[in-house]
Amino acid sequence: MGQGLWRVARNQQLQHQGYSGPSYLTREHGRRLATNSISNTNHRKQAQGGIDIYHLLKTRKSKEQEGFINLEMLPPELSFTILSYLNATDLCLASCVWQDLANDELLWQGLCKSTWGHCSIYNKNPPLGFSFRRLYMQLDEGSLTFNANPDEGVNYFMSKGILDDSPKEIAKFIFCTRTLNWKKLRIYLDERRDVLDDLVTLHNFRNQFLPNALREFFKHIHAPEERGEYLETLITKFSHRFCACNPDLMRELSLSPDAVYVLCYSLILLSIDLTSPHVKNKMSKREFIRNTRRAAQNISEDFVGHLYDNIYLIGHVAA
Repeated sequence: MGQGLWRVARNQQLQHQGYSGPSYLTREHGRRLATNSISNTNHRKQAQGGIDIYHLLKTRKSKEQEGFINLEMLPPELSFTILSYLNATDLCLASCVWQDLANDELLWQGLCKSTWGHCSIYNKNPPLGFSFRRLYMQLDEGSLTFNANPDEGVNYFMSKGILDDSPKEIAKFIFCTRTLNWKKLRIYLDERRDVLDDLVTLHNFRNQFLPNALREFFKHIHAPEERGEYLETLITKFSHRFCACNPDLMRELSLSPDAVYVLCYSLILLSIDLTSPHVKNKMSKREFIRNTRRAAQNISEDFVGHLYDNIYLIGHVAA
């Protein structure tokens, strides 16, 4: 009797709070369904994730079974073409897998000549047991030695038979090599003027505009950081070489090596003036023409104006 009265009172209380029996059961059932739905969703995600990982592992395993392309199974021309794109370090690593292909003399010969364009040994009959791979290692060793001590580097090349003891051969080697430190090279050329003379004659400035020719010259023979006897020597040698390469232009413009020397010096000073952040009042085109024609009176005003425009638009001639 007491329990029946308690149930009636409890039902009246739930109805008074807005909860009816059926609706309360429905909401409770909804909560359970929502919980089960979330659980099922998480389960599907986990299952889906498991499927993705499975496919990834399966794909990876199949790729591992396939392995790399075996260059030995390709036509030799195609294999050598692929290996020719490698540098010396990568080619040495490739030789661990494809020893016969990666050690081929033609590949190492191409590496030697692409880095050191000229060596005396190229034009000689190779000695017994000669190897371009070994030659590459010697050239690399000699270049590192040169960048530490130029004289020792040149002596190393000569001791290995790579270079002949000739200023012309040394000049050709320097002209065709880009691995030498330009600061050490500048010191070496300052001491070896005979090599410098042959190096200048290797340049061909025919039909080149004067500032562009000067840029090319200083790209191979770097100008000193300060003015002095060595800079004057470089400009003098360049002036004579430029006139020798352009005799028709010199006659047309009535220019002599001395006049070209004045123009080169003016271009260097103009380059410093226009590119230096410390110079606030830049030289104008009119001032440059007036100052240059004052130093070399026979020079055309239009020609000097074109010189100024070139420096203004392109930049320093000895950068």
